Amino acid sequence: MAQDPIALFALTGSIDYAKRIAARLETPLLGVEERAFEDGEHKIRPLVSVEGQDAFILHALHGDETQSVNDKLCRLLFFIATLRDHGAARVTAVLPYLCYARKDRRTQPHDPVTSRYVAALFEAVGTDRVLAVEVHNEAAFENGFRCPTEHLTTAELFAEHFARIGKDNEIVVVSPDAGGVKRAERFRRALEKQTKSRVDSGFVEKYRSGGVVSGGALVGSVGGKTVILLDDLISTGTTLLRAAAACRAAQAAHVYGAATHAVFPRSGTDFFARGEFDGLVVTDTVPLPAAMMGNAAGGLTVLDSSALLAETIARAHRGR
Repeated sequence: MAQDPIALFALTGSIDYAKRIAARLETPLLGVEERAFEDGEHKIRPLVSVEGQDAFILHALHGDETQSVNDKLCRLLFFIATLRDHGAARVTAVLPYLCYARKDRRTQPHDPVTSRYVAALFEAVGTDRVLAVEVHNEAAFENGFRCPTEHLTTAELFAEHFARIGKDNEIVVVSPDAGGVKRAERFRRALEKQTKSRVDSGFVEKYRSGGVVSGGALVGSVGGKTVILLDDLISTGTTLLRAAAACRAAQAAHVYGAATHAVFPRSGTDFFARGEFDGLVVTDTVPLPAAMMGNAAGGLTVLDSSALLAETIARAHRGR
């Protein structure tokens, strides 16, 4: 580590995740006071001096049982502003999950571009840098922020996991829609490097209008092969399930799902009930609801992403 220490903070909902990162960095997780008032307002402040410090705030911006997405975003913005008010030399927002990243363009008349508005909010409170894991649209993320950004991909993390099944199987990496082809290609190259064997690619067509998803034609050859369907996030599972059904119809031997962010509803899901998947692999950027862990324990694997965040924070702190 550099001689000047990292000032690492985490807000409610991300503390357990941050503790694992702090352990890898061999640095303490610094204290924060969060107070809620009877009328719904709140106060948040650091419990240590941040004068001249290189501060990193870890907070995953997903809704949960206690706070909505908007609650978490508001508290994070206020905390960033507080650190700047009290003399932090630099403040970096570390976002395992970035909210509103899916609304990155206008799809209907008078639509908002909410991802860009969120970027403006971070800039308004004085954020120096934003680190985010596997955003929905990397170009929109980079172009939406005027402060420096760093997009962290989980391609290598998934490649290390899936390399073990590639030794005896022909693998095809399939994007569940055309918009995710670049993400899938990054993973395909990483997996090919890990397995030292050819990995093919494909994608499934998808159209969304008024909340209705259509399409389902498969581009690529999957017959008799092991398919890995890769997406940035999974919520209701509609997109991945449609893509899996298309691969099964094309005689795929095995079908696995992979998604960085498991943004499942708090009540869980019957994702595995249809039997389309041999397994689902996600990371821990978003905590799984207890109901999901119980219903899918046999087919669900959760990868630890804390090493990726810790290494990135260390490098950013050192100016590398």
